[in-house]
Amino acid sequence: MKKAIYALILPLVVVGGLVFANREIKNETAKKSAPKPLSAAEMKAELRKWEATPEGIRFKKWKASPEGQKVLAGAAKIKNHISDSTNMEAVVTSLSLPPGSRLGFGVMVRINDDDYILSFGLENANEFQQMHSLKVNDKIIIRSHFVSYAPKYSYPIVSGDYVEQDGKIIYKRAPRKGGC
Repeated sequence: MKKAIYALILPLVVVGGLVFANREIKNETAKKSAPKPLSAAEMKAELRKWEATPEGIRFKKWKASPEGQKVLAGAAKIKNHISDSTNMEAVVTSLSLPPGSRLGFGVMVRINDDDYILSFGLENANEFQQMHSLKVNDKIIIRSHFVSYAPKYSYPIVSGDYVEQDGKIIYKRAPRKGGC
């Protein structure tokens, strides 16, 4: 009888020890993976380090080139709309992104006589179903909170948060979960 009890208790103790040890390991990694935010001086130092790398040098050359200046000027034109998250009138110019782009789902639009990539990210299930009904030359209203650029693309990249066509909302980005 004692042997049977010991045979049942021993695996229970071993499994309990493994679960407890695994939990402590996860807690330690969680504590280590939360780095403290960099100060302004540290951020500037990191930026200078990156600018000295081959990628940083190429990026600086691109920004100084005529193509880079055109992209930066396009991003600057809509800066106020982006920071205020106000409506921008746009016309769809293409239903596909430039060849080789890795931005997920998006369309090309013209805002105030400049072309932009309107990117929405990776396509999930039915999230963009109404967006697929767009046609070239459709007029839409868009709102965004972010514009970016990269040497790979000849156009500024506008992150689409809200799209309206003929007074109907056809896309609205879901708010982030558990964040600001």
